[in-house]
Amino acid sequence: MTTPQNILAFAASSSSTSINKSLVTHAANVLKAELLPSAQITTLDLNDFEMPIFSVDREQAGGIPEQAQTFFKAIGDSDALLISYAEHNGSYSSAFKNVFDWCSRINAEVFQNKPMIIMSSSPGPYGASNVLKTANDSAGFFAADIRGSLSVPNFYDTFDTENGKLSDDKLSAELRTQLAKLV
Repeated sequence: MTTPQNILAFAASSSSTSINKSLVTHAANVLKAELLPSAQITTLDLNDFEMPIFSVDREQAGGIPEQAQTFFKAIGDSDALLISYAEHNGSYSSAFKNVFDWCSRINAEVFQNKPMIIMSSSPGPYGASNVLKTANDSAGFFAADIRGSLSVPNFYDTFDTENGKLSDDKLSAELRTQLAKLV
């Protein structure tokens, strides 16, 4: 693999105060500062990709929304992905699932064979591990090349929200170990 230079990062959440956005932003900052200083990192906000709830009827009536096409193209234009998944009731957030469903209608290989580091976090002790497992288990069906993953439990105890970084030394070291798998 060549060293990725165009990194796409996003939280699979539409919350304006998303802890997963904080986590993926921190991961992107660490990647650029410590591992890939020449990388260009683009961070997407799922709120910019809000569209009608996917249905075959909507697709037949109006085609695939421009937002889905833009999101899919952003993945295609990147060399690697950083994604932090929010867990809603044990699964993907509805905002992410909708974007993903629309993109899968463009091409089922949504992740376009891009190397990825996937993460998740929650305020509780399981660190959104259910959604992380789901993402990891289904990745191959959607042309994802997952190189590493990290679950961050007890977010408000392990992440310094004021400074925007992990405060737990063990998790911080593990993040760097996982990110190094992209280089």
